Amino acid sequence: MPPSPVPIAPSLDPAPSPQVAPQEALRLAEAFHIFSQASEELAGAYSELQGQVSRLSEELAAANGALRQQYQEKAALTERLSLLLDALPAGVVVLDDAGTVVQINPAASRFLGGVKVGAGWTAIESETLSPGDTPGEFLGGERRLAIAVTPLDSAGGRIVLLNDITEAQALKTRAERNQRLAAMGEMAAQLAHQLRTPLAAALLYAGNLENPELSATSTQSIANKTVARLKHIEQLIQNMLLFARGEALGRERFSVTELLGELAQNFEPLAQTRGVRFMVTDDSGGAPLTGKRESLVGALTSLLENALQALDGVNEGCIGLSARRKEGVVYLAVRDNGCGMDRATAARLFEPFYTTRSDGTGLGLAIARGVARAHGGGIEVVSDPSAGAEFILSLPCPEN
Repeated sequence: MPPSPVPIAPSLDPAPSPQVAPQEALRLAEAFHIFSQASEELAGAYSELQGQVSRLSEELAAANGALRQQYQEKAALTERLSLLLDALPAGVVVLDDAGTVVQINPAASRFLGGVKVGAGWTAIESETLSPGDTPGEFLGGERRLAIAVTPLDSAGGRIVLLNDITEAQALKTRAERNQRLAAMGEMAAQLAHQLRTPLAAALLYAGNLENPELSATSTQSIANKTVARLKHIEQLIQNMLLFARGEALGRERFSVTELLGELAQNFEPLAQTRGVRFMVTDDSGGAPLTGKRESLVGALTSLLENALQALDGVNEGCIGLSARRKEGVVYLAVRDNGCGMDRATAARLFEPFYTTRSDGTGLGLAIARGVARAHGGGIEVVSDPSAGAEFILSLPCPEN
């Protein structure tokens, strides 16, 4: 057998290995470095963000705690204020810009006859309240209320405060009456003397009328004197009773111009008879007044008569009656160019029964001051022994 052929192995030369360019290796290394650096920065940023989130969470928790505490405190304060508002003896009404009741406490609801939230204040004023005797006071049923209105905010809201002054007014009236009665008791002897003098004169004149030999002219003269003394006694008694009763106000509405016109009509003839120049000046712009016109005329007439008496023995006597209005107040002034008075006399001038005249009762100026106070005003006097005296009666004047 022929020998088997020996297989010949193929040549196995290795293939050449791929070669990486140096530039590409550098770029890969640089990219890996940048990636590593960015990873580190992201890790740091994430860590810092976690810290910020933790701090913000703590701050938010603290803020929420503070807000919760503030809310609880405000809720407690609101509750206390509500309890206080309900317990107040004074009435409180809160109005919005349209004049509608948005809040009212029990006292105000009771004063106003059960008014509820949603009612209109204008309707309440017209249906429930009526003006009282004194400015700022109103009558609500059997109660006397002092009402004050205050702006609440820039949106036009208002808050109305109502105070029940029924008892206080009654006590004030009784105290004033007791004071007047005490003053009358202290001066009873002086008043009795003042009544006895004109009464004795009237009796003397009346006794002369029994003489049958008197002529008709003498009889008429004596009769006139008797009547004059009796009228003087009547005036003394009227003044005394007026002072004892005090001044009851009316609700008449009139202007200062009308008041001055009535005074001028009544007093000017008397001034002309005495040869005294009488001037009236009205700078009030026709300001309105509310009260008892007759009482104000009487008080001012008393001041004018005192001024006329102060001009006894004065040449070219002059009396001025003027009126002006300033900041919601009307000032009525009576000025004369007489002898005036010293400070001691001026200080006692308004005391009941104090007088510088032998035939005076000392009640005229006291009554005039009572009239002014009853109208919410007052009287003051400014006097100079060398330049006469000026009495100024002030009265509140409504703006519309």
